[in-house]
Amino acid sequence: MAKKPYYITTAIAYTSGKPHIGNTYEIVLADSIARYKREQGYDVRFQTGTDEHGQKIEQKAEAAGVSPQEFVDNVAGEIKRIWDLMNTSYDKFIRTTDPDHERQVQKIFKKLYDQGDIYKGYYEGMYCTPCESFFTESQLVDGKCPDCGRPVQPAREEAYFFRMSKYADRLIQYINEHPEFIQPVARKNEMMNNFLLPGLQDLCVSRTSFKWGVPVDFDDKHVIYVWLDALTNYITGLGYDCDGSSGELFEKYWPADLHLIGKDIIRFHTIYWPIFLMALGLPLPKQVFGHPWLLSGDGKMSKSVGNVIYADDLVKFFGVDAVRYFVLHEMPFDNDGVITWELMVERLNSDLANVLGNLVNRTVSMSNKYFGGEVRDAKAAEPVDDELKKVALDTVKKVDQKMNELRVADAITEIFTLFKRCNKYIDETTPWALAKDETKKDRLATVLYNLVESICIGASLLESFMPDTSKAILEQVGGTKRTLAQMENFGLYGEGHVVEKPQILFARLDVNEVLSQVEELQKAQTAEAQAESPAGGAEQGDDQAKNETVIDIEPKEEIAYEDFSRLQFQVGEIIACEPVKKSKKLLCSQVKIGSQVKQIVSGIRAHYTPEEMVGKKVMVLVNLKPATLAGVLSEGMLLCAEDAEGNLALVTPEKDMPAGAEIC
Repeated sequence: MAKKPYYITTAIAYTSGKPHIGNTYEIVLADSIARYKREQGYDVRFQTGTDEHGQKIEQKAEAAGVSPQEFVDNVAGEIKRIWDLMNTSYDKFIRTTDPDHERQVQKIFKKLYDQGDIYKGYYEGMYCTPCESFFTESQLVDGKCPDCGRPVQPAREEAYFFRMSKYADRLIQYINEHPEFIQPVARKNEMMNNFLLPGLQDLCVSRTSFKWGVPVDFDDKHVIYVWLDALTNYITGLGYDCDGSSGELFEKYWPADLHLIGKDIIRFHTIYWPIFLMALGLPLPKQVFGHPWLLSGDGKMSKSVGNVIYADDLVKFFGVDAVRYFVLHEMPFDNDGVITWELMVERLNSDLANVLGNLVNRTVSMSNKYFGGEVRDAKAAEPVDDELKKVALDTVKKVDQKMNELRVADAITEIFTLFKRCNKYIDETTPWALAKDETKKDRLATVLYNLVESICIGASLLESFMPDTSKAILEQVGGTKRTLAQMENFGLYGEGHVVEKPQILFARLDVNEVLSQVEELQKAQTAEAQAESPAGGAEQGDDQAKNETVIDIEPKEEIAYEDFSRLQFQVGEIIACEPVKKSKKLLCSQVKIGSQVKQIVSGIRAHYTPEEMVGKKVMVLVNLKPATLAGVLSEGMLLCAEDAEGNLALVTPEKDMPAGAEIC
């Protein structure tokens, strides 16, 4: 009987730079799901890739002195190298600069234009020339640019738009009738309440202000704007043809079973993408899962301060499977996870070296010591054996249930619960004591058999998450990988099989030694960031200090203390940041303030990169009335200082203060 197809995708990585461990988490998560689905008997198609067009790429390439194609070739190669380093089993790595993808994007655009879903109009509003950005009247501050405070003029830019509102009611109905479509449920509620129910605006799907994109082939001064280009990779990678001659892969695997994406881009995948598909007359994906973020421990993951954590650096210290274990185990289902070097060492020493490594080492060593490596069930059972067997068989069922719910961290926890139970079983049965009594030899053989059998089951389950470790364990205990069906029974380990010599799976590490080496690594990162910075590093900073001047500004009207007391200032910690796609000036930051996270848009893109922003402690005006800037909701204001040349610096606390601390 033919296997049932299963199509899983990740978001395609943006080729603006090397992905850090938070970006890498997604491909490892998708890989674990893909591997497990294969174990369940599915014919899996696993696709990932890179998103390579846009104004930001054009600007970065110009700054690097290379062509945009050369720039994305280098970055895409680095992304693919890291995906391969992490032992991910993708079937297709698509690039949006692939000629077949670009051609289909052009054909899709033309089809949607011909049927009236795309129309030419104008991107219209009040235009700020220095910021090269459009704003509506409501977005202006005192009639001026909300980013730089300069005067604006009425202007408009020609653009093509997609009629989103035409399909909005149909999408709302679909979401209501398919509760599993958007997961976790909180993401569905956010999309419905914040975007769909208030009413959708038509979407700009072309630009004329930059050239690095897929040209509109019937109007070549336009390039197709990012989401219509990027999202369609999920079908073009299967050989979709807009003219009706789609390939065998598309017919077999579409609709996708799972789009796995970060929670920050769920709106594009659950609103724009389904509507594009409706317009093309194609079925919608079965599920979109918006996973949470993996954050550094103190929120500081910035290249400029030298503490971005990259997957390949982690692998040098801990190995591939240890890194896979950590990112999968530490990420909750719907809350952000945390990574630090200290926590990595702790998990390796406690979970991998102690719980797992020590279990396998002790079991193999005792089998060699007492029986020359031979493992046999002497049928000398006692009641304590039944509990171990039950835990082993229940683990198989629990892991299957958790994986069907995409609760990967919980599935791994169940496997390690089995390993912990095995260690407890050793303490309960005391094999070293049994070995001293010749009359207990059969009992000793049975105990070791039960341990080896339980380890075989646990190692087989572990393959989806830690494939190399699973293989190494099974080789040591002389077992073979079990199928899920085989793991429904306890006792399949063949009589007379022989274990190998014990090998250390994970060596314990000294946290101080690791942190000492990490400090050197971070210094190198800082030096690299300073070398790349236009500011020119420390020497320029010294010159600025020598030439420091004071600035007088025009005083404003005096206010009473009661006026000031109405303003609520708190310390915020920036946990994520990205450029606002419709603006060259704006950055959108996710700011942790106490137990809440606020989204704040700031006109500081010329002064800070998103990577520099993450981890900063900043001064936030919390109770500012929300406003929409360049189509993005802003729920507060970050305070900055500005010098006479217009250079900005975020206002930060002198001492380290917790996120949420009141500023008074």
